[in-house]
Amino acid sequence: MTDPTTEPDETAQAPAPPAQAPASPLVDRLTKTLAYDYSDRFAEGQVIATFHDSYALLAKTARITAFLPTLAERFTRERLDAYAQAHGMQAKRAPEILFVCVHNAGRSQMAAAFARYYGQTHVHIRTGGSEPGERIQPEVSHAMKEVGISLDEEFPKPLTDEVVAAADVVITMGCGDTCPFIPGRRYEDWPIPDPAETDADGVEAIRDDIDTRVRQLLDSLLPGLALPELTHPKP
Repeated sequence: MTDPTTEPDETAQAPAPPAQAPASPLVDRLTKTLAYDYSDRFAEGQVIATFHDSYALLAKTARITAFLPTLAERFTRERLDAYAQAHGMQAKRAPEILFVCVHNAGRSQMAAAFARYYGQTHVHIRTGGSEPGERIQPEVSHAMKEVGISLDEEFPKPLTDEVVAAADVVITMGCGDTCPFIPGRRYEDWPIPDPAETDADGVEAIRDDIDTRVRQLLDSLLPGLALPELTHPKP
């Protein structure tokens, strides 16, 4: 998306012409709803182009396409909201934290889930992957369910410029220099192993390490905030 009224140094780059999502009543309904919901901030053509670009990005790794239009709609909302926040078109109600790992299927999803659970409405969380995977790692989903947090509604998504531009804090885990750098953001790199490269005990250890780090992060951002207890405390 481009906006001629903004300065170029923090402007998200316009996506390449996107592949079109297959025409269907569902796609038509989703794009019309998006265009209506964002008509106060974006032209209809920008909204629809972002939807099709989001669909194309997710389709690169999707094994099952039946749910892609709905996931593309969710991804489009994240991108449009992030762009609007980064360019002063939409107010930020809480600090924005972006968690990034390679596949957005393990570490970043666990960190985001803990941050949403503990931070509640006091923070806003986004995730992305430098090379997004096909699905959340089953071992990761299982480990999170053990502590009472579900990842069933989450899905891997690519890292896009607008979500980086909107972030106040960027946490990277194993993705090296692939995350764009924007001055003025707080960056941290957490040296956490990939859950895909270990056994069940190793995944639990990674989960617990991320849990501790997220608590410390929130304490640094929101000193004095009382964090809720896990519904299924770790043994």
